[in-house]
Amino acid sequence: MTADDKGPTGLTYAQAGVDIDAGNAMVETIKPLVRSTRRPGADAEIGGFGGLFDLKAAGFKDPILVAANDGVGTKVKIAIETGRHDTIGIDLVAMCVNDLVVQGAEPLFFLDYYATGKLVPGVGADIVRGIAEGCRQAGCALIGGETAEMPGLYDGSDYDLAGFSVGAAERGALLPKPGIAAGDVVLGLPSSGVHSNGFSLVRRIVARTGLAWDAPAPFDGARSLGEALLEPTRIYVKPLLAALRATDGIKALAHITGGGFPDNLPRVLPDDVGIEVDLDALTPPPVFGWLAREGGVAQAEMLRTFNCGIGMAVVAAAGSEDAVARALTEAGEAPVRLGRITARGAEPVTFTGTLSL
Repeated sequence: MTADDKGPTGLTYAQAGVDIDAGNAMVETIKPLVRSTRRPGADAEIGGFGGLFDLKAAGFKDPILVAANDGVGTKVKIAIETGRHDTIGIDLVAMCVNDLVVQGAEPLFFLDYYATGKLVPGVGADIVRGIAEGCRQAGCALIGGETAEMPGLYDGSDYDLAGFSVGAAERGALLPKPGIAAGDVVLGLPSSGVHSNGFSLVRRIVARTGLAWDAPAPFDGARSLGEALLEPTRIYVKPLLAALRATDGIKALAHITGGGFPDNLPRVLPDDVGIEVDLDALTPPPVFGWLAREGGVAQAEMLRTFNCGIGMAVVAAAGSEDAVARALTEAGEAPVRLGRITARGAEPVTFTGTLSL
């Protein structure tokens, strides 16, 4: 007789902490959310062994595929500790699709990975609700994902998220374009706040203040601290794609994430040029001033840790900056003149002025 034949003495997967029925129930709950993200090229239901996408139906003739994956980082701890789970999925999508559009690619589809110690269907559905909203904002389809219940690896209600997205651009339309040169102009697109980087420092600063997540945010009296810090990352896909269609003056785009200006701007530059950033042109949201003051964070550290109010940089050809700014404005953006391309000096990114915090 095997252990499984011994009736009461045999263990089940549920007794080990994994509830298959809860997972199946969550799949049924999120199906309408997934359907809401359908787009040309993707119309299959989730639940199969893989997601399908038809590039021809999406209108591409000779596409290059571009892939990106990312997570949300320790911002998820604030979602967990506040019980607010319905926007963190927007961050997850944003961190992936913004990295696709900077290469000139249109995001096509998205897959998520949600791992937790104990699956709570309501929490999982809220997370996917945010992911679906992010996909709608980006115009991409949520075609699949994975939910992993792993007791013993994650503690209690803890969870983590990862996202994977694929986009496409017609051959020859990828960014950055060759020929970025001194005299080109750099525009900046405003961020919604901290986005999804630097939250290990954010959480350390909050701990130092002793404020609870449900306390009024010192920098935003209309919201609690937790709600304000969970403001989701902006998704720049649709306005940038519209601007790319409207003008050929955009040479490069840079998503300002972890590493801030010093680490992200050089990623789109040839070796012989740099970028001079005018800090006086920035109007950082109040959250950054509060973080700098409460944490005693120096300007250089702020610039390398946070986006400081600019979530996307746009390199425009000299003489085309007005047309590019106009195209971005017509697409709903509010571009600011962030700086200019210069000859490469000792550092690829230099700063003038002072960050107003």
